[in-house]
Amino acid sequence: MKSFGLDRRKLLGRALALGALGSLSGCDFDHPNHPDLADRFLRAMSDWNDEVQAALFDPRTLAPTFKPSQITRPPRFNAFYDISQAPQVDAATWRLALTGRIGDKRPWRIGQLRAMPRESQITRLICVEGWRVVGQWSGVPLHHFLRKVNADLRARYVSIHCADGYFSSIDMASALHPQTILALDFLGAPLTAPFGAPLRLRIPTKLGFKNPKSIVALGVTNTYPGGYWENQGYNWFSGS
Repeated sequence: MKSFGLDRRKLLGRALALGALGSLSGCDFDHPNHPDLADRFLRAMSDWNDEVQAALFDPRTLAPTFKPSQITRPPRFNAFYDISQAPQVDAATWRLALTGRIGDKRPWRIGQLRAMPRESQITRLICVEGWRVVGQWSGVPLHHFLRKVNADLRARYVSIHCADGYFSSIDMASALHPQTILALDFLGAPLTAPFGAPLRLRIPTKLGFKNPKSIVALGVTNTYPGGYWENQGYNWFSGS
């Protein structure tokens, strides 16, 4: 279970504990009687990184924005599969399913989302692999949508599931950040399959893998939902 809002004393105490673990004399990470010691240590460090990032996150601080001349062209595709395998979702029959701590769970059509007030941004997407691109996205601010469907804004997590089997989750503070949007358009036109049609999450305060594409379900929960890469060891908070 993830936790947020740690005070400085608690953060310092946790750091000292982890430092003590790493400096134990005679500690052999490959000892046959402790085969998972290294994994447990690395997991503890990863959880520590998540907690520090969450504690330092300021929902009022905006990610950098850029000029139209700075947009990366051609745009770069990224996914855990080849571009030819990007899911082809029929926008006419697509529905966004809502689950968890949401008052109005009626599924949404793409036309309903396009009828909501939208905002545009030119922001940078930073990949965990080290490369970065600047793009223009527009869509519905997620905080507007969550309020529209009467979501519990005191809940801890927002989870996302996608048409290609990908899934991820973010903390509620990041979900309510003014630059976090349910993106409908990319570079001034409706999203195409490689870039997440018909709907993707665009969250410039986090790394690229926290921006899931081709969304089919959104949930609000107090139970830690994990994610595709997060469950394989990537840091969960992953601020950019």
